[in-house]
Amino acid sequence: MTGSVRFVLGGRVVEVRDPAPATTVLNWLRANGRPGSKEGCAEGDCGACTVVLGSLTPEGRVRYRAVNACILFLPMIDGKLLLTVEDLAGEDGDLHPVQKAMVDKHASQCGFCTPGFVMALFALYHEERGVEAGLSDGAIHDALAGNLCRCTGYRPILDAARAMTAAAAEDRFDRAEEGIATLLRSIRREGSLTVTHGAASFHAPHSVKELAALFAAHPNATLVAGATDVGLWVTKQGRSLPTLIHLAQVRELHRIEESAGALEVGAAVTYTELLPVLERRLPELAALVTRIGAAQVRNSGTLGGNVANGSPIGDSMPALLALGASLLLNRGGVRRELPLDRFYHGYRKNDLKPGEFVERIRIPLPREGQRFATWKVSKRRDQDISAVCAAFLLTLDGEGRVADLRAGYGGMAATPARAPALEAALAGQPWTAEAVAAALPALDRDFRPMTDMRASDRYRALVARNLLMRFLLHTTGAGMASLEAAHG
Repeated sequence: MTGSVRFVLGGRVVEVRDPAPATTVLNWLRANGRPGSKEGCAEGDCGACTVVLGSLTPEGRVRYRAVNACILFLPMIDGKLLLTVEDLAGEDGDLHPVQKAMVDKHASQCGFCTPGFVMALFALYHEERGVEAGLSDGAIHDALAGNLCRCTGYRPILDAARAMTAAAAEDRFDRAEEGIATLLRSIRREGSLTVTHGAASFHAPHSVKELAALFAAHPNATLVAGATDVGLWVTKQGRSLPTLIHLAQVRELHRIEESAGALEVGAAVTYTELLPVLERRLPELAALVTRIGAAQVRNSGTLGGNVANGSPIGDSMPALLALGASLLLNRGGVRRELPLDRFYHGYRKNDLKPGEFVERIRIPLPREGQRFATWKVSKRRDQDISAVCAAFLLTLDGEGRVADLRAGYGGMAATPARAPALEAALAGQPWTAEAVAAALPALDRDFRPMTDMRASDRYRALVARNLLMRFLLHTTGAGMASLEAAHG
């Protein structure tokens, strides 16, 4: 155990002794001569603070990921490479290909947002090592969805992204990869990290056993994985977090186990790590996950954090509820499994006992013949909070009647929840527009949605109904005319 946070910055190992645990990377950078990264929103939305973290893959390559420095706590980058916009140009002043493209395409005016765009594109540039073949516009838009610009307009920025080259001779980071890897190996931590600063402490255990013992000893500690939500408790609410336990170094929590009928997802698996598996095994959920935050958020945020946090507008839970997911909970090494639909008891209240944490999420995969879909409705396509999110899993019998329907909704109540009255109203009914329309009033018994800045209660109630009708159309191909007639 050591109180020193070590990371690579500017080509050397930096050691920070016992920093305040909730110090953000952005604040530390700006206080230590790195003002290129900017604070725009302090909540991970605007991308002005974007930096890149590098880590070693099992094959010994350096993997680069864009993250939001404004909500990332400094001890969380222990053992990583930290890159800011100041690192990209060579000592001789030669610009990195990403920087050169931004200059050549006149993609900056006031310059406030530009460092964040450059770092997001730098991560994309290194993720797509075959960039010389040309990046798709989809990949570019996805990489930049977490960055906002108010003066240049996106056309020249997109032009710069398309103009990036991947010639290894131009990129000193590819040439220096072995040296970077050597530095990262030199600070690889074999044991746990503990940082203390006055009465505050930060702990980063390396195994589930260590985590269970630590949380049992500190049951009031705040568990943090990616800090995409907890970071806002500090930057927006000014909360004090006396004891932080970081989950990202716990090896077992990063496992994804695949079987014929289910996925077992460790609680610290990030959305970025999970996406390739979902694209193969559960593409409907993968499409939704691409709309959770932006690349910077998905690179840090975790499925386990979304579930444990229990926000009523958490986008993953409606799908997990519809699929019949369950949670493996751990308290001091004693485990129990609990269906997700029994986990939430009220707004930000759940079934976790003191010292108990989510270890894994078990996601049953749709069986042959079952139909699954999930959709999110929000004001913007990217980087927005849902007004309503819904998911459905349908099983029909041999006569085309509903043998089972599971419907999960978010944004409609104090917690993500199933719609039991709707499910009961459709049980045994033919899967037709007329039967679905007759069952829709049951949603009014399931939910009493609220009005807030995102949507009115009437809008939410209407969208909840329309998403079920969309599912009917999705599964049957029924014409819109018949749906409108049945719906009145």
